[in-house]
Amino acid sequence: MAVGWWIAIAIGLGVIEVLTVDLIFIMLAGAAIVAGLVSLAGLSLLPQVVAFGVTAAVLLALVRPWAKSFLARRTPDIKTNAQRLIGKPALVTEMVTPAGGRVRLDGDIWSARTVANSIPAGATVTVLEIKGATAVVEPMQATSQYQ
Repeated sequence: MAVGWWIAIAIGLGVIEVLTVDLIFIMLAGAAIVAGLVSLAGLSLLPQVVAFGVTAAVLLALVRPWAKSFLARRTPDIKTNAQRLIGKPALVTEMVTPAGGRVRLDGDIWSARTVANSIPAGATVTVLEIKGATAVVEPMQATSQYQ
C-alpha cells in the first residue's frame, strides 16, 4: 500500500519539476522511487523515510550539480524572452526622453527611455537593456563602409 503513495509522490514531484525545471524536484522524485522500493521490500515506514532522506541528500548534493553543469555545456547560450531584444533596432514612434517615450520593437509598441538626450519620432534606435516593460535605448550609430 505504501508503495502506491511513494509512486504518487514521485509523480507529483515530477510534475512540479516539469513546471520549474530546476532539477530539484526530479531528485526528490528519484528519492521517492527508492523509498517505494524499500516499501516494496516489506520494510516499515521508518526505513522508507530514511531511504528517502539519504537518497534525496545524495542526489541533491552529487547528481544535481553534475547534471546542471552537463546541461549547461550541452545547451547553447540562447537568449530568451525580453533578453533576446537587446541589441535589436527599434523605431521611435513617440519622442523618447530620459523620462519616457514609445518605440516599435519586434512588431510591438514598447515604452522606452534613453539615458542621454531626447530622440525624435522616426529615428532608429538600438536597445541597450530591458528593465521591466521598458526598453532603454540609444540612437543607432551610423556605420560607414569605408571605415
